[in-house]
Amino acid sequence: MTTAKQPAKPKQNAGAWVVWIVLGLVVVVCVGSSIFNRDSGGTTVPAPAADERADTVPLLVQAADSQGICYGWRLERSSGAEVSVGSNLGDGVPVTEDARCPRWVEVRARVMYTAESSESNDWATVTVSGSGDFSRADLYAVDTGLTRFGLHEDVFVDDPGWAICRAAVALPLLVAETGAAPPAATPTADPGAAVAPLPDTGSDFWRDRWGTVLAAAGLLLVAVLLIIVGFVQRGRQRAAASAGRPRGTR
Repeated sequence: MTTAKQPAKPKQNAGAWVVWIVLGLVVVVCVGSSIFNRDSGGTTVPAPAADERADTVPLLVQAADSQGICYGWRLERSSGAEVSVGSNLGDGVPVTEDARCPRWVEVRARVMYTAESSESNDWATVTVSGSGDFSRADLYAVDTGLTRFGLHEDVFVDDPGWAICRAAVALPLLVAETGAAPPAATPTADPGAAVAPLPDTGSDFWRDRWGTVLAAAGLLLVAVLLIIVGFVQRGRQRAAASAGRPRGTR
């Protein structure tokens, strides 16, 4: 009695193991980047650049000397944590509760960046406060006047560091318009210095979702590789099965 010869099982190909290892690494990298990007990058409020702060302080010094009013800025996270503070007294020096500043005006911006997993939008609030000799009406007029310089909430969301410094420089002019102080002396600036352009307003899609996009691309690559590996293995199985059949059979 003869038994039919069983088709030989194809040997595991070392290349297949390499493919599976690469696939595993791709999955780990993509999933890990998505997890760690969930609250990073997009939720950190950037402070003004060093050159922005360095350019702002001298302008506030000239205005303070001309009007007898201290001017400052304060940038905060949504929790109230300080990101940047400064004034005519210097970078990092607030105007509030300082004996050198009996009269002062400060612009404060609070910015919130939501995580990509959240359905809430990013937001910012901007307020102007001052010493007790300024009326609420005057401070409100200064606050609303910032929009004339393009300093609305969306700009503080897009580039909070640049916006808070620009707002601080605009304070002396707006205070003078209320009649609470004489016009400030014209600031002297380097004629060769380039004026910083307004930041481009637009979507923060890539800032908040690059991890998700990377993960999706990685998973798509995994799917394509799995399909290729499946076709290759299926072809080998068919070839091995055909080689194991007795001649003359189908």
